[in-house]
Amino acid sequence: MRGRGIGPPALVIPGVVGLVFLVLPLAGLVIRAPWTRLPQLLGDESVLAALRLSLLTATASTALCLVFGVPLAWLLAQPSLPGRSVLRALVTVPLVLPPVVGGVALLLVLGRRGLVGEWLDRAFGVSLPFTTAAVVVAETFVALPFLVLSVEGALRAADRRYEEAAATLGASRWTVFRRVTLPLAAPGVLAGAVLAWARALGEFGATITFAGSFPGRTQTMPLAVYLALETNPDAAIALSLLLLVVSVATLAALRDRWVTRL
Repeated sequence: MRGRGIGPPALVIPGVVGLVFLVLPLAGLVIRAPWTRLPQLLGDESVLAALRLSLLTATASTALCLVFGVPLAWLLAQPSLPGRSVLRALVTVPLVLPPVVGGVALLLVLGRRGLVGEWLDRAFGVSLPFTTAAVVVAETFVALPFLVLSVEGALRAADRRYEEAAATLGASRWTVFRRVTLPLAAPGVLAGAVLAWARALGEFGATITFAGSFPGRTQTMPLAVYLALETNPDAAIALSLLLLVVSVATLAALRDRWVTRL
């Protein structure tokens, strides 16, 4: 029996062109990387400071996403929630919102003259913009939807019969959630946390708008890449390569849940 082949040329050729379009820039980054100077470039103190800050803020942001995102995903997964489709649309807005616009929105709310920021400054002397905390807030804003959607999907796919059985046996709602629902959704929680962490690590627009770019305080890896591109292209390539490795590692970690199921 003759093989059916890959497919008609009208589909194969554009598909190959699209693949080349996506892969070629990444290949160019790898090919043009200053491999001989890579240890020296990545060992620079400013680079290490940006890397430490990025890891710290991305991890803190992911922790906040878990604290607020898992309960929010649980709410969105409830069929009886009024206006669930509208609420889900609002949660997903940061996914399509230009990051710079998100940074401007954060300034208008949490800035020193913002809707909430003015009260925080006046009552507690707390000013968030252009601080490390502002980086965490900006990263949480853009990363939270990734975790919420992942966890909500896992919760909706879970077998409700286990929850009903636990409730029949007298378990409270909190016990059912903690002992039954959450373990069933654990793969989705883990996948969402990894995605949120990777998104927070690569955040640029909202961070530079709301937190600025102060070395050692708010200058994360993406901001360091942007600044290095103007003064030291080799350093920018080295930093970009490091972020590429992190992205590939993230995809590898999620391959069983995301890639193989597509």
